[in-house]
Amino acid sequence: MGGRLFLLMLTWSVITSSAATPVLACPFCGTVGQSLAERRDQAAVVAVGEAAGPATADAIGFLFQPFRIDQRLRGHVDAADAVDAGGPVSARVTGPVNGTAVLFGTVAAAALPGADRLRWSAVAADESLLGHVAAAPAVTLPAAERLRWFAARLEHPDPAIAADAFTEFGLAPFAAVSAAADAVDQEALQSWVSEPGIDQRRRGLYGLLLGVVAFQTQDESASEACNAALHRAIETPADDFRTGFDGLLAGVLVAEGADGLEYLRQRGFLLTTARALDQRHLLSALRFAWESLADRIPRQQISTATATLLASPSVAADAVVDLARYQDWNAVADVARLWDTLGGNDPLIRRAVAGYLAACPLPVARQQLQRLRGQDAALLQQALDAAALPAAR
Repeated sequence: MGGRLFLLMLTWSVITSSAATPVLACPFCGTVGQSLAERRDQAAVVAVGEAAGPATADAIGFLFQPFRIDQRLRGHVDAADAVDAGGPVSARVTGPVNGTAVLFGTVAAAALPGADRLRWSAVAADESLLGHVAAAPAVTLPAAERLRWFAARLEHPDPAIAADAFTEFGLAPFAAVSAAADAVDQEALQSWVSEPGIDQRRRGLYGLLLGVVAFQTQDESASEACNAALHRAIETPADDFRTGFDGLLAGVLVAEGADGLEYLRQRGFLLTTARALDQRHLLSALRFAWESLADRIPRQQISTATATLLASPSVAADAVVDLARYQDWNAVADVARLWDTLGGNDPLIRRAVAGYLAACPLPVARQQLQRLRGQDAALLQQALDAAALPAAR
């Protein structure tokens, strides 16, 4: 099987792995789901309803609850549907709703005769959230323009509104986030990246935004304050997973470019003594830099930093895959050496090494494959076969 196919498979593997950096949305926000504006604009009917009974689980465990429609906010369907007939509708919910909810009715692809043609979902809502749903800009507007509206609602006192604003930013491409960053209060961002009470899943986005603000502002003292806030957040000791830490690291790279990469090097993140979880966060930040910051950090510096992580057992396999995706073949000797060191008891490292060597066009890679085949042809073939398949989830 040709090296090009191995490279394609390795690229697919890193893109679909849990540590990979999505290209089209915030890579540091986790899974955010649909925003309320998306649900509203995709719905045939949006309505306000009142819970008309308890929530019950269906045969596969999804919760459904009956609601009485009080007011239609938008949309129209014919009188055969429950919303027009005046009867209660059954809506899917994530948890029991007590009182008012906003309901979204989407047209079912197929419905049994006499059944409601709409499939309903509901979100508990007070007057504030209902106003938010009604006023949120349409999804057809430019992403940056929409984010500027949601920027003021990050960390809103209403948790549902704050969560929805975060979702909007989490779904947006980096270019739109960057264009709207100046609409977010920079002093608030400086506080949010370290504040214990902030939902830690949002810290990655706030770190990234703070880096953008630091880079874009024309006020040198403001830039320094943003950088200092990022450094404090990064340097704060932690024993947990540090959710969003990759966004803080990426924020430094956005704010300071190559100097930011040097700062992370000086802080010891590239050393084998660094925490394994922190190095996984660093790999995520480096992937983001490769995709989005090539104009600020030379890609050779990014791949060199990635190659340094080959010495770290916990991330070596991922680093090999990233180097193959970057088509950086300068590390071929170090990658091949992993087979004899860390690869002895780690099939993931053997798979990554075999795939890298198969994809590498240099003669030295062919020589290394021949060497490994001479050591154990069956083991090498097993690793080559694994490298040519999507990684198991």
